[in-house]
Amino acid sequence: MMEMEVFKESQVQKEKFRAAANKLLNNCFIIKKKEDTRNAYIFIMQNKHLFIEYFDLLGYQLEINENQGVISLTNLNGTGRLRLKKIESIILLILRLLYIEKRKELSLTEDVVVLTDEIHQKYSMLKIESKLNLDKTTLRDNLRLFKKYNIVANIDRDVSLSEARIKIYPSVLFAIPNDNLTGLYDAINDKLNQYVSGGESIDDEDINQD
Repeated sequence: MMEMEVFKESQVQKEKFRAAANKLLNNCFIIKKKEDTRNAYIFIMQNKHLFIEYFDLLGYQLEINENQGVISLTNLNGTGRLRLKKIESIILLILRLLYIEKRKELSLTEDVVVLTDEIHQKYSMLKIESKLNLDKTTLRDNLRLFKKYNIVANIDRDVSLSEARIKIYPSVLFAIPNDNLTGLYDAINDKLNQYVSGGESIDDEDINQD
C-alpha cells in the first residue's frame, strides 16, 4: 500500500486531515461559506492530492466545485447513498428551486435565505393528493435531516413559524443527481409559471398557512 505523505507530517496536520476526512464521510458536504466547515474546506483545497489519494483507496472520488465552494464524495461502487423518502425528496427539490430563484437576485457574497412560509407556498402549489398540506412536524424533521448533511441551517430557533429564516447552502444543487426527479421538477415549474410576469396572482387558498 502506498504510504501517504500526510502520515509523515506533524501531529497537528494529522489531526486536521482526520477531522476534515471525517466531516466529509459523516456530513456529505464541506461548504466554504459555512462557518464550521470553512477551515476544513481550506485545508482540503491546500492538500487536494492527499485527499484524492486517500479517498481513492476507500473507493470514493473527491468532488470539488470551486465556483460554488462545495466539496463532496462520490462512492465509486454506487453504494453509501442516503435513500430519501418521497416527502424528503420533494422538500429537497423545493429547497433547490428556492435556492436557484433567490441566487439570481443576490450578489455572489450574499447568503441565500428563505422563509418557512415560502417552502409551504411551493409545496401547496403541488397539490399532492396524499398529503395536501405540509405539516410543521414533517417540515421540522426534514430540515433537521438536511441540516445534518450541510444543506441548510436554521437562523431562527423555531422553524415551524411562518417567518422563520432558513439558510440554504449551494450543496443543495448537488444533493440529488440531475437525472433524478426530473418530472417533479418540471411539474413544479409548470405550476409556478402560471404566476410569472403578467400572469395570475396567487389566491389565499393556494397558500398553506399552517
